[in-house]
Amino acid sequence: MRVSNVTVRKRLVTVLMVGLLLFFIIDVRLGYVQLVIGDWLSEKAMDSWGRNIPFEPKRGEILDRNGIPLATNVSAPTVYVIPRQIENPAETAKKLAAVLDAPEEKIYRILTKNSLNERIPEGRKISNEKANEIRALNLKGVYIAEDSKRHYPYGSYLSHVLGFTGIDNQGLMGLELYYDDKLKGSRGHISYIADAKGRKLPNSTDQYSPPIDGLNMKLTIDSRIQTIIERELDIAEATYHPDGAIAIAMDPNTGEILGMSSRPNFNPEDYQSVPPEVYNRNLPVWMTYEPGSTFKIITLAAALEEKLVDLDKDHFNDPGAIKVEGATLHCWKRGGHGSQTYLEVVQNSCNPGFVNLGQKLGKDRLFQYIKDFGFGQKTGIDLQGEGTGILFKLDRVGPVELATTAFGQGVSVTPIQQVAAVAAAVNGGYLYQPYIAKEWIDPITGEVISRNTPVMKRRVISEETSKQVRYALESVVAKGTGKGAFVDGYRVGGKTGTAQKVKDGRYMENNHIVSFIGFAPADDPKIVVYTAIDNPKDTIQFGGVVAAPIVGNILEDSLRALGVKKRTGQIPKEYTWPDPVMVEVPNIVGLKTSELHKYLVDLKIEKSGEGPIVIDQTPEPGEKVESGATIRILLGGE
Repeated sequence: MRVSNVTVRKRLVTVLMVGLLLFFIIDVRLGYVQLVIGDWLSEKAMDSWGRNIPFEPKRGEILDRNGIPLATNVSAPTVYVIPRQIENPAETAKKLAAVLDAPEEKIYRILTKNSLNERIPEGRKISNEKANEIRALNLKGVYIAEDSKRHYPYGSYLSHVLGFTGIDNQGLMGLELYYDDKLKGSRGHISYIADAKGRKLPNSTDQYSPPIDGLNMKLTIDSRIQTIIERELDIAEATYHPDGAIAIAMDPNTGEILGMSSRPNFNPEDYQSVPPEVYNRNLPVWMTYEPGSTFKIITLAAALEEKLVDLDKDHFNDPGAIKVEGATLHCWKRGGHGSQTYLEVVQNSCNPGFVNLGQKLGKDRLFQYIKDFGFGQKTGIDLQGEGTGILFKLDRVGPVELATTAFGQGVSVTPIQQVAAVAAAVNGGYLYQPYIAKEWIDPITGEVISRNTPVMKRRVISEETSKQVRYALESVVAKGTGKGAFVDGYRVGGKTGTAQKVKDGRYMENNHIVSFIGFAPADDPKIVVYTAIDNPKDTIQFGGVVAAPIVGNILEDSLRALGVKKRTGQIPKEYTWPDPVMVEVPNIVGLKTSELHKYLVDLKIEKSGEGPIVIDQTPEPGEKVESGATIRILLGGE
């Protein structure tokens, strides 16, 4: 049958249209694959063919405020194997086992696994010497990846604050955990192309994506002050064998923590060797206990702010006890202090006197000030495990609860709360949030990426009230229970604390936490220091006997380290037995040796050099030393 030309043309047009349509569909599909999902497909292909050897980043270093490294990294390479690339597993296992000092059978099992890559446990974070030995073996399928481990150059120094890291350099405690996201950085890797059996393709080029190191963290901690604190706690531990000890130093004008430590402590690189309750409890922020008389500072500040008492003019008679709702609350001094000004009430740490101040305030005002000073709530310090303390609920506060709270009994606080509160009482009335992390620094450029700045929560009292508090607390150190913290020329103020410990709801016998909180200089505070010693042995358990001298030593050396000059206008110390008699060192430079006896009646001389004239002396003129102390002189001249 003959087909017409018209039909032929229609069929040709149809075939052409179908062909064009198919071509268009293919062209669109190719364009979609190439332009739209091409990158995604390439990534999928690389996932299928590519293999990665991870490179760990360096964790950011932790530095003190002056740039001294407190937590660093040391190189510790890690061994990776690609089982499918290993040609002779038995021989390879034998050689690796010899270098890594590991069971040959165990390594053989790893080398023969059906996996893309494996990490040999005994090959984790090895020394560079061992890594070089393995590289020299030139074993196919065995790779050395860069890795590091955390190093704390000063051992147990600042251990509870710094914390520690795990085997994978992840933060597990302290600042290492709190700021882990900023310190840890991100992984890099070496990539290569492999066939379906995992074998590296010949002529393929490795691609290196470097790890991004973590940011360095600069702290508010001053290593000079921290070293002084560590020294004093070591001495206290050796002297008193306490159940525990803590110390905190803070800048009262910013909330910056200058030093913090506690006992028992531990080495962060060997934390597994101590019980978890040692490293998990940062006592300065975690521990809660009755503060004792250091809490009287809050009652004093509240009464002065409310203008309820004049320190010098108003008097209180202390017979040795005060009755409140049938309860008898005793003064620490049997027989009492008799008639005294309220300044003497503070100096003598007289419980009945502070009960009287609490009664003048009433429960509503007193507890409002307690809350305004930050008690019963976290301070917000950038450390984990902070406690809140325990306060009476206002509707459960009766006359007895009001009275005991006024002198620091029946409430529970943390050391960091006390430091922040007393700082507010002496800095003009400003309550600051304590903090430890100061700046975040790029490890490559040294550029400051971000910084924490002081956070002032609220003003609690006026400058005039704060001035009166400073005056009262300086008199405590010069004339009252805090004489052990007196430092000549630095105008130290402070308050003692002696609190019975509670167990199973009852006060323990002869088991106290003795404490002292001090600041200096009293006319312009630069540092607040709190120390508490838990159950000191073989001594009188009074804060003025045990804790005050420790704080005095910390303040004296810290102020010198900070370059703070001595002051004038210091309240003279009232000496009582067995306080040592202090004498002022005269200026004897330029005198002849024959003239010295007139100037050094109360002092001894140790000579060096030859000649008839004094050309140098130690201590410097004007320093106060104990009577009978030795003055070293250098002789010279003709």
